[in-house]
Amino acid sequence: MMKTNGAGINVLLVHGAFVDASSWSRVIPLLQREGFHVLAVQNPNTSLADDITTTSQALASLSGPTILVGHSYGGAVISNVQAPNVSALVYISAYAPDEGETVFDLNGKFPATPAAAHFVPSYLSGLVWIDPEAFPANFVQDIPESEARALAATEKPIALDCFSAKSGAPTWKNVPSWYTVSINDRTLHPEAERFMAKRMGATTRELASSHASPVSHPQEVLEVILAASEGIQR
Repeated sequence: MMKTNGAGINVLLVHGAFVDASSWSRVIPLLQREGFHVLAVQNPNTSLADDITTTSQALASLSGPTILVGHSYGGAVISNVQAPNVSALVYISAYAPDEGETVFDLNGKFPATPAAAHFVPSYLSGLVWIDPEAFPANFVQDIPESEARALAATEKPIALDCFSAKSGAPTWKNVPSWYTVSINDRTLHPEAERFMAKRMGATTRELASSHASPVSHPQEVLEVILAASEGIQR
């Protein structure tokens, strides 16, 4: 039986590319209802190093056992954040690079996804995003289009350095990991997700979801985090 109470456990949520911390807004109330202390970090997405620093500072503000949860590119961030109080890692349709590997390297192992054809310069010099017109159909195609278009209007640009920077020694080699594969993902290839989950020996669940499962499948995301909380000493 899963625990239904996260009292005494922190959950640090790390957003990915093209969204900000509000992408967790449907998951957060579910976690709080279970008693978890929740913090969703706002990363700048200006470089992998910047995002690691910001997430590490957020982690340092938390006392007690902590589950790191990364969505999409946020998985590359949590793979590079280490601290004694990190008790579990949860990857939600996320990158899990090995040492010396980049996001671009991982993408290059698999066929290009539909979203890749729509990466274009954003309104910020040097930063890219998914063409907002293509965002609903390729990032979060499993919610009402009106909601997906609202997310497109708030899309967060990201620096290419986030995708080209080499990862350090991965936290997942030393910390128990869980992974959700989005089988209808049009942004990160589902086979890439399966490859990374298998390589790190993660406990894996597959969801009939778009890339943005925290938005379209919050209950299932909650269930994976609850599973990761099993056995954590508080």
